Amino acid sequence: MGRIKLFVILMLGLLAFAITGLSGCGTIEGFGRDVQSGGEAIEDAADRNKPD
Repeated sequence: MGRIKLFVILMLGLLAFAITGLSGCGTIEGFGRDVQSGGEAIEDAADRNKPD
């Protein structure tokens, strides 16, 4: 009985970890896009303010 309970708890923990990891993928992807667009904005501002 104790082994089955331990197995169920372990599987639920792994399932929770997998769900959290998979949901984080979209967040990381969105964060990457935000950083990229911020970098592009800085690059554009630097190009506009270059000394002639």
